[in-house]
Amino acid sequence: MKLKSLFLVVFFFGFQMASFAQCAMCRASVENNVSNGDTSIGAGLNSGILYLFVMPYLLAAVIGYLWYRSSKKKKAKLSLR
Repeated sequence: MKLKSLFLVVFFFGFQMASFAQCAMCRASVENNVSNGDTSIGAGLNSGILYLFVMPYLLAAVIGYLWYRSSKKKKAKLSLR
């Protein structure tokens, strides 16, 4: 179990390190398009940032709800015995 956990941590941090390099590329692309009068790429980039911001919180909320519901069912089973 510890090996699996270690593998997941290394896997996620590995992808995080690769994604840091994209920031300058996105900024340059948006600056070039805005200087040419096209603002649609900037709006799409903002939507993507909001999507990436909300998803971890939404995932945590769903997992928390499922955990709560599961523990409530277990308590109900124990009280019937």
